[in-house]
Amino acid sequence: MIEHPLPVLDAATRERFETALYGLMAYRELTAFERLSSDARFSPTLADRDALARLAVEEFRHYELVRERIAAAGRDPQAAMEPFVASIDALHERTRPGDWFESLMKAYVIDSVSGDFYQAIALALDEEARVLVSEVQSMDAQTLWLLERLRDALGEDPRLGSRLALWGRRLLGEALTQARRIGDRHAFWDNLIPMPPGPERDARVAKLFARLVENHSRRMGALGLTA
Repeated sequence: MIEHPLPVLDAATRERFETALYGLMAYRELTAFERLSSDARFSPTLADRDALARLAVEEFRHYELVRERIAAAGRDPQAAMEPFVASIDALHERTRPGDWFESLMKAYVIDSVSGDFYQAIALALDEEARVLVSEVQSMDAQTLWLLERLRDALGEDPRLGSRLALWGRRLLGEALTQARRIGDRHAFWDNLIPMPPGPERDARVAKLFARLVENHSRRMGALGLTA
């Protein structure tokens, strides 16, 4: 996703950068667990409730992985997460689902866009950090279930299509807006793109976000929806 030489970070900068990324990931995984646990109660069938609860458990397992990595490095997990609480809470507040199917679409879109963003940011870190990010974002089985369940719902009620397509576009816009603010506010671009602020760096950041949009469009296409 990043097509330029990656910076060589000194130890102190790498530690700050890593702590920021892990704090962001940990809090997002924690809130994803809370959201999915709550949404599971409104599932139309017990099978759906079981499946969504399993997704929530997996999100919490990922939260624990990141939290343990932060603590193992001698850092305070709560302090690492705190700078991202307002941004992520605002994202969830602005994207409250109207029904159960909108909650599935939210999980499908937000989790995927977030994962792409983390993986792009982690390119500036060492292999150990990249492996952790990949493990936390490895939800192939869960994503497949969301994809198949949404496809089934769209097949049963084609009227859902236009509503979920519009909802998906709103989710993408909100996710990208928060990702851009977080990247600006927490100096992620300084560590990822080895050049001073200016038009060229802005263009490279814009290219990163264009890739996020391309990936989203591909996922929406898998549902038969227009991004």
